[in-house]
Amino acid sequence: MIDYERLGSFYLGKSYDLRSAARRDELVLYDSKDLVTHAVCVGMTGSGKTGLCTVLLEEAAIDGIPAIVIDPKGDLPNLMLTFPALRGEDFAPWVNETDAQTTGVSVSQFAQQQAELWKKGLADWHQDAARIQRLRDAAEFTLYTPGSNAGVSVSILKSLEAPPAHVRDDSELFRERIATTVSGLLSLMGVQADPLRSREHILLSNIFNAAWENEQNLDLAGVIQRIQKPPFSRVGVLELEAFYPSTERFELAMQINNLLAAPGFSRWLEGAPLDIGAMLYTPAGKPRIAIFSIAHLSDAERMFFVSLLLTQTLGWVRAQSGTTSLRALLYMDEIAGYFPPVANPPSKTPLLTLMKQARAQGLGVVLATQNPVDLDYKGLANAGTWFIGRLQTEQDKSRVLDGLEGASSTAGAQFDRAAIEQMLSALGKRVFLMNNVHDSGPQIFETRWALSYLRGPLTRTQIKTLMDAKCAATPTPAATASTAPVASSQTGSRTALPGVSAASTGDSASRPILPPEIPQYFLPLSGQPAAGFRLHYQPMLLGSATIYYSDAKLGVDCEQRLTRLAGLAAGPVSVVWEEAESSELADEDLEHDPRDGATYAPLPTDAAKPKSFDAWKKAFVDALYRTERLNLCCSGLDETSRPGESEKDFRLRMVQLAREQRDAFAQKLRTKYASKLQTLQDRIRRAQQQVEAQQAQASQSKLSSVLSFGSAVLSAVIGLKSSRAGNVTRAAGAVRSAGRAVKEGGDVKRAEENVDALQAQLAELEAQIREEADAFGARIDPALEKFETLQVKPKKANIAVRAVVLAWAPHWRSPTGATSRGWG
Repeated sequence: MIDYERLGSFYLGKSYDLRSAARRDELVLYDSKDLVTHAVCVGMTGSGKTGLCTVLLEEAAIDGIPAIVIDPKGDLPNLMLTFPALRGEDFAPWVNETDAQTTGVSVSQFAQQQAELWKKGLADWHQDAARIQRLRDAAEFTLYTPGSNAGVSVSILKSLEAPPAHVRDDSELFRERIATTVSGLLSLMGVQADPLRSREHILLSNIFNAAWENEQNLDLAGVIQRIQKPPFSRVGVLELEAFYPSTERFELAMQINNLLAAPGFSRWLEGAPLDIGAMLYTPAGKPRIAIFSIAHLSDAERMFFVSLLLTQTLGWVRAQSGTTSLRALLYMDEIAGYFPPVANPPSKTPLLTLMKQARAQGLGVVLATQNPVDLDYKGLANAGTWFIGRLQTEQDKSRVLDGLEGASSTAGAQFDRAAIEQMLSALGKRVFLMNNVHDSGPQIFETRWALSYLRGPLTRTQIKTLMDAKCAATPTPAATASTAPVASSQTGSRTALPGVSAASTGDSASRPILPPEIPQYFLPLSGQPAAGFRLHYQPMLLGSATIYYSDAKLGVDCEQRLTRLAGLAAGPVSVVWEEAESSELADEDLEHDPRDGATYAPLPTDAAKPKSFDAWKKAFVDALYRTERLNLCCSGLDETSRPGESEKDFRLRMVQLAREQRDAFAQKLRTKYASKLQTLQDRIRRAQQQVEAQQAQASQSKLSSVLSFGSAVLSAVIGLKSSRAGNVTRAAGAVRSAGRAVKEGGDVKRAEENVDALQAQLAELEAQIREEADAFGARIDPALEKFETLQVKPKKANIAVRAVVLAWAPHWRSPTGATSRGWG
């Protein structure tokens, strides 16, 4: 087995000789770090472009690199067709029945033929079933089908939510997020809007800006409401009514409403949220190849979704730390139309920004197309690697050469246009020219055999069969966020007020009158009541505190804000903070006034006394001191998790750190052994030349000896006129020639032994390098590491209570008196 599983290297294929049109034995190993500077793959239909990109994604998965894969054509779900057993019955459900009929065999027979074909193809490229299994074990493969339930559905609701703080604080990124979201939404409605001239775009941008700046999430219903009643009265210097009259705004609102009411649009609102971090890694931290199949969508729907996906990816990138190693991939097939040279569709701006900036955070962008004419080559000048296959027209070739020249100029590399043009003209199927600015020159290679079964686009039924298990395991918002009242999980606890019966006759239609020293708030209401239910408030205690953690040894210096909701009960112990529930409520979430028409449960006597709140505040501090700890993870890489960092995120950070250390160690190995390897290889070459020289001399000596001896014998037999002394002289000469021949033979053997010894030294040195690499890789592998949990205990003096207040919690009361929770 040829050793191609090297640190940070992708096995793409083998070198190819264009002159002889033959594959060479030299492996083509691509450094994964080079993808940080992005790549472009261009080739006509039938060039093998899809196969090369599949191979690239397979190698990324084996190396533990997650990927976002956008597939407008429908070929890339083939990445999920991996069969380690290589049995015909595994291939049978996925073979093309038309192909079987064309070859005149049954489906099962054709499937067996395909299995044998794949087995032979893998063997020809020094691969086996074990590598297929390694691919399956290395990464999770998930097929997402936005707007459809064939695969895992994707909800766009998260895309309308307020972006995180790091996006809002970056004014450029915040403007881009708003512009792309609005452009995508309008394109879905069939409106091609100029961000600077379109009233629709300007109005919606201001609506999103006002909501997101205040950290308010939006949905389409909320957008419709705000179009009718915007949260501002002016746009620029113009009054809102002068800029966009209400009657015309109503027409825009109706367009969005019609979109929302369209049959099938509900599929856009259910499924997995468009969360890039969650899509790149499973909850357990395993890398995921997230394939977004959009072949079933209309052009407008594709543009809408691709724009949202790219915008979300850009937001995720900005949240990552800097790195020089490859962290993740964004691959998009058939990029034409999404990155044109002149027009500016919603997808272009975020994609161009990713090409310019994502390398700093380790995201590699790989773009592929069979239509090289309709591309913005100025934007593609940021790509450091170009894979070019067979092209259809001279115009295509000219455009690609322009792009290559621009990329080389950007990187400061030499570019021989005439030589590369000649190479491009000679390319065949599965043969590509790789121009990598990190290498000394272009390289011609033939792509290896794919581990995945490349059967072509899957049907909707096949996609559904492939993904049914995953779809069943993926909850949708409709299943997890019902608008019906949610039964309280605290029945019988203090939160549900066990001291007050659900059918208590002490309820009041008005709020209890309390001293002004006792602050009162109302928890925000969520959900809608069923028929006959009424709003009912029950008293609780809300405590908010800030805990400061400090540990110089662990490098901890942080503070943590927390909020607790405790039930109030009548009796000697009215509050037990240890039984309080955690809450994510912020100060601004609390309401100052109740909803109309509500009833109120009786208030325990202690809750009407201001002094009780002082005692509860002290008890709150004591409870936090006894129970709260800052949990941290410690790794063998001498790293400690950050406050608030989950074990999954910490493990992912350790994976990235290990990858960076691995890349640095690989470079160190190359530098350390480069001279030794070169010296041995030079000595072997000289020794081999010496063997050839000695062999030539030995052959000549043997021939001379044979001729001399033959002459002496012939003279002795037939030389009747020759003297006996002459015959003796010739015989002696023949004996001396034979002696020289024996000596030369000994020299050949010694030279060959010298070559063997040098080759043994080279093998020993290569084994030593592999041993060092394997030892280092095992030592820094986070997957094999067991993290140690550390706890930091706060000092009581470092616990600051911000507030302990009375909080009225909304419940829904049924006609029978039973109550259910009415807040989130």
